[in-house]
Amino acid sequence: MENKLLPENFAALEHDDLVRAVMEGFRRTLAHYAFWFREVEHQLGMTESFKIEAEAGDLFGKIMLKRLADILGFDIENGVPKALNDKSNEELLALLKGASVNWLVNDGVWFQAVENSCGMDYAKRCNDTAWTRLSPYEATRIKMFFGMPEKPGLAGLKTALNFRLYAMINEQSFEELDETSFIFRMNQCRVQNARKRKGLADYPCKSGGLVEYTTFARTIDPRITTECIGCPPDKHPAEWFCAWKFTLED
Repeated sequence: MENKLLPENFAALEHDDLVRAVMEGFRRTLAHYAFWFREVEHQLGMTESFKIEAEAGDLFGKIMLKRLADILGFDIENGVPKALNDKSNEELLALLKGASVNWLVNDGVWFQAVENSCGMDYAKRCNDTAWTRLSPYEATRIKMFFGMPEKPGLAGLKTALNFRLYAMINEQSFEELDETSFIFRMNQCRVQNARKRKGLADYPCKSGGLVEYTTFARTIDPRITTECIGCPPDKHPAEWFCAWKFTLED
């Protein structure tokens, strides 16, 4: 490695490097937040970590937003940037869809990075384990968002499925069976459609799906059981990629 004189502190950085340092600061904060979240879950359990994250996340969000507003010179209104309140519903939906796509890209690049480094088996293991945390976390946040009761039943699960990030970028449908069960189908899947356009076979997501949907439904209401009707690598009709039956047990 070629020796070169390094700057003594942040103030000595050139403009382009200082911009990179700002972005690096955001990245380290995001990573530190995740490390705290993971360790609290390890020490205190998943349910307790969700409660603590709700308190810490709300407080940190307010502090961070106020500081950024003061530095960058934007206004805060009702706890959010005023620019968001000034957007139309159509613009907000477009922003939410963009955020949802970014979430899915985040999932994909992590999978690919692990696969490139350690192989497909490790990538799938990491993916499936990640869903054991993300799925109940998303279910918990949706319950909190709507102030759902502890056991909102199948009606609560249907609402929650419609307010996942997936719902913004995929096409899904429901089939009512009776008062105690319904079928949920993922009719269009952004991941599988992308593979289809490239001439690739379906991604075998059943192992992850079993974790994802079972923990999501159980978090919404512990009385709900989940049955996989079909999910790749299972064969499926052209009308859907995966289908799941949810039943409310006595």
